[in-house]
Amino acid sequence: MAGVVPPGTTMHKEDPKPTKEEKVDYFNLPCPIPYEEIHREAFMSLKPDLFEGLRFDLTRGLNPKFALSHSVYMGPTTIPSQSAETIKIPTAQYEFGANFMDPKLMLVGRVLTDGRLTARLKCDLIENLSLKANAQLTNEPHMSHGIAYFDYKGKDYRAQFQLGNGALFGANYIQSVTPNLSLGGEVFWAGQHRKSGIGYAARYNTDKMVATGQVASTGMVALSYVQKVSEKVSLASDFMYNYMSRDVTASVGYDYILRQCRLRGKIDSNGCTSAFLEERLQMGLNFILSAEIDHKKKDYKFGFGLTVGE
Repeated sequence: MAGVVPPGTTMHKEDPKPTKEEKVDYFNLPCPIPYEEIHREAFMSLKPDLFEGLRFDLTRGLNPKFALSHSVYMGPTTIPSQSAETIKIPTAQYEFGANFMDPKLMLVGRVLTDGRLTARLKCDLIENLSLKANAQLTNEPHMSHGIAYFDYKGKDYRAQFQLGNGALFGANYIQSVTPNLSLGGEVFWAGQHRKSGIGYAARYNTDKMVATGQVASTGMVALSYVQKVSEKVSLASDFMYNYMSRDVTASVGYDYILRQCRLRGKIDSNGCTSAFLEERLQMGLNFILSAEIDHKKKDYKFGFGLTVGE
């Protein structure tokens, strides 16, 4: 019979042919993320929006493109002091905002009870060129500022030009050199303070990890690493060093996303620990818990809040 092997004979399996390595198409590389966002994953995990006291945020949409927001904050404000002891004074403020969202235009405005006015703009000028602008007006002298960004997105690169008050000029560029590696650099000139600088950055990312490095002539060295353990759990670490002031800080943290909440926490080399919890109670209603303990400065912060609206 055709399917029966005669006794005494052995079946030899053919050796699998070695798989050929996939060739990299250097003319079809992916577009990298913006230069200023190369530490994005580590920043999201290690630097949540910590606060102290009570916070309440309400966002109400009037139509699909326009919404109003109301924010109330009550808590202490830290006052700079020469001594090691932390000095805090109780404060309270209300913030009113208006948001306009369109596929090609975004306008965001905020006004606070202390007299500050902030505004943000994002506009797509053409298909690959966009304009972003931030501005703040305040009663305090020399504290008002404004800056504009022109972003160009190429096939496998990004470029940005910055223009701000105080004769501030800057530019950065980032290029994909392999499917996983991108390299970039930046320059800036602050005419009001007569300062200039240059910096370089590298980013390597896969489906499971992201590693970044950045160095600048201002003395800053920044390294970060994020490991994706699973779809819901990520571990992150960063290292900050300033060779001008000799300040060194390192931190490790986690980012845990559950079905109804997100928990983030970290501990750094200065003995400061923090945790941030966002829990969705129901659609459009989120509960927030924030905690930070600095044993070295004997500074302890705790906050809770509610966010209503999407």
